[in-house]
Amino acid sequence: MNYRESTLLGLEGLRTHKLRSFLSMLGIIFGVGAVIAMLSIGEGAKQEALEQIELMGMNNIIVEEIKKDEEAAVEEKDKDFSHGLIIADADAVRELNPLVDTTVPVCQMQMNVRYLKERTKGTIIGTTPEYVEVMSYVPSSGSFFNYLDVEESRRVCVLGNGIKRTLFYFMDPVGENIKIGDQWFTVIGVMEEKSVRSSREKGLPVEDMNQNIFIPISTSLKRFRSVGTKIVYTQSGEKLTRVSEITRFIAHVENVGRIQEASNIIKTTMLRRHNRVEDFSITVPEALLRQSQQTQRIFNIVMGAIAGISLLVGGIGIMNIMLASILERTREIGIRRATGATRSDILGQFLLEAVMLSFAGGIVGVFLGFALTKIIALYADWRTIVAWESIILAFCVSVGVGVIFGVFPARRAANMDPIEALRYE
Repeated sequence: MNYRESTLLGLEGLRTHKLRSFLSMLGIIFGVGAVIAMLSIGEGAKQEALEQIELMGMNNIIVEEIKKDEEAAVEEKDKDFSHGLIIADADAVRELNPLVDTTVPVCQMQMNVRYLKERTKGTIIGTTPEYVEVMSYVPSSGSFFNYLDVEESRRVCVLGNGIKRTLFYFMDPVGENIKIGDQWFTVIGVMEEKSVRSSREKGLPVEDMNQNIFIPISTSLKRFRSVGTKIVYTQSGEKLTRVSEITRFIAHVENVGRIQEASNIIKTTMLRRHNRVEDFSITVPEALLRQSQQTQRIFNIVMGAIAGISLLVGGIGIMNIMLASILERTREIGIRRATGATRSDILGQFLLEAVMLSFAGGIVGVFLGFALTKIIALYADWRTIVAWESIILAFCVSVGVGVIFGVFPARRAANMDPIEALRYE
């Protein structure tokens, strides 16, 4: 078969019917563009969820207080009383669970913060020095507080990068004094900047760490005790006050492969310490990641299948146009066969014509896909990531569609009787 001649004849056929050729490519163009756009949305959501889960620490287990109102407390009057989440719970988990090497208590509260004339609202995080290691979050300037600061309940603080910009702009805050609530604190460091997007995934307790102010946990309990959570329980006619020392604690597990096992032990320990009252929640970021990946995989399959329908429609359009083209060029096929062209030549000519249609549609579709991802990211505020794999997949499928849906018309043209074709009017 003369590939050069077949290619030239195919191009001539497409050039002769420009509008028809373009209309037949539209299905392929929109199909490829839709596949790339849908997969880019899926990849962006996957990356966003991964980054947010990594902020919590893949080797961490987060035990968080469940806040209940007074009405819910009355409904539980027949249950045993729980003291709430306290530092002793974190210590017990570290001592009793052989899989946990470190626990970090966290006391979180919202308070007004002031420096000179600048005022803002900040998230105060009372914690211990292990926080920086467990959360892989270190100061960019200055230093984090140490064990002596915790032991002596010193009024020192470390600013998140965002709140540093709000209060100090481009100044170096280390050594300056700020007012948290009605207490003065000395700034000893500024944390590195963390990229955090608002979570669209349910069950991801991710906060903007750039707006945090870190202080020793002993200082938070001593200076801001009144901020602690208080809930009144009615039990057998007696009013009891439940005061939680901490908002949550983070348990660090060295062996990530046994993190689920460690989580089960933590739950058993906590239930025993809280008199079987489940007033806490346990979040395992590694398990959330697996669940998110599974959900995202299903999303990609569904979105890819929906976008693939456009490619299927485009393939049917190519087949329809090719059949119409063969019918119009029946006499041309007869002349070629009469002058020595073989069935393979005719087959190659029309098959190449179908492939060129899908090839050109695939190229235009790739550019359309890029444009769609930019539009979606701009107007929907969704994160989109165009992966080379999605481009290659969409383009290969488009060419494959041209081959599959071009074979039948090409074989039909190749199997024509030359004499009948010459007689066709």
